[in-house]
Amino acid sequence: MNEVSTKACHLRRFMHILIKSVISLMNLELSSPPSIHLQKSEFRLRFTYAMKIFFGGKTMGPKVSIIIPFYNCAFVDQAIKSALNQTYENVEVIVVDDGSTSHTAKIESFKDKIVYIRKENGGTATAINTGLFAATGEYIAWLSSDDYFVPEKISKQLNFMKQRNIDASFTNFDYINKDNQVLIPWCCKRFSNLEEVYNAYLTYNAINGCTILIKKKIFDEIGIFSPDFRYTHDYEMWFRMLVNGYEIHYYDEALTKFRSHEKSGTSRYQNEMREEMKTIEFHYRPLLQKYISKSQSNPSQD
Repeated sequence: MNEVSTKACHLRRFMHILIKSVISLMNLELSSPPSIHLQKSEFRLRFTYAMKIFFGGKTMGPKVSIIIPFYNCAFVDQAIKSALNQTYENVEVIVVDDGSTSHTAKIESFKDKIVYIRKENGGTATAINTGLFAATGEYIAWLSSDDYFVPEKISKQLNFMKQRNIDASFTNFDYINKDNQVLIPWCCKRFSNLEEVYNAYLTYNAINGCTILIKKKIFDEIGIFSPDFRYTHDYEMWFRMLVNGYEIHYYDEALTKFRSHEKSGTSRYQNEMREEMKTIEFHYRPLLQKYISKSQSNPSQD
């Protein structure tokens, strides 16, 4: 292909992406709840990507949307920095402010690089769901505003998934304190196969939600996070996926830093979490046991 035809091909691709971005943005503004305020930065991000395609002449791989729900968290700037500093280039960072009244100034310097959405307070599940409605990526990652990703998180995990042709995965993580010091490295149990992951859910929650990377189409098929579970919406989601045949594979790398501090939801709402978990387990564990037994009797389903 000569230089003129190559340039024409890139121009067509550029215009296609640009038009698609404008249409997508218009549809999003029409379909989103009235309380959501999508910033102009989203259009700039999509336009920048189209320009990179045009001038660079190559695609950047599937887009990954990193959703950061934020509510009065002092560590939010570290979370955003870690999302923006991924070695994998094609990411959009969506920060959903769940009606915060403090630490909002920490976001200001990032607003030209992220999609910023502010909504009335409704809990983490509603914030993540708001991010899902706005996301344009093929893959979704969730990052709590008090945690952070290592730079290679998306690149390594996405490569793992593409090599194995899987739609959802989770990883190990390091347990850190407020000063970013590692208290417990590789805090999660290490799994050898998918069967071990399923069996783990018969006794405990094996997945840290901020280690997940998942294809967005799964949420289109199975539904969004349930606001009924204010503190354990992720636990319910992983159960819902597993009992409906959506495999969640373990990738043996520690790619997320999970923070322990006195103001975290995990620290403050232990009693509420336990009550919600009892409800979830009562409903899903019999279904999971049935699914596991059926899979064992019919190995072709594994």
